[in-house]
Amino acid sequence: MHARRDSIEIGFRVNIVLKNNQRSGTLTEGVVKDILTKAPRHTHGIKVRLEDGQVGRVKEILDS
Repeated sequence: MHARRDSIEIGFRVNIVLKNNQRSGTLTEGVVKDILTKAPRHTHGIKVRLEDGQVGRVKEILDS
């Protein structure tokens, strides 16, 4: 999956994979507070910070 940074905006509800869940693939749902990846795309997903402070890579955009 080559996620595009420009397809994710602050306020979007997304599913992310936290660093400690990368092996299991467990998803965490939340609302994007900050977009941390500077590159326009990333092979493992765009890294974001959720409103609750958790950081992970976006696997799904649930709604905009």
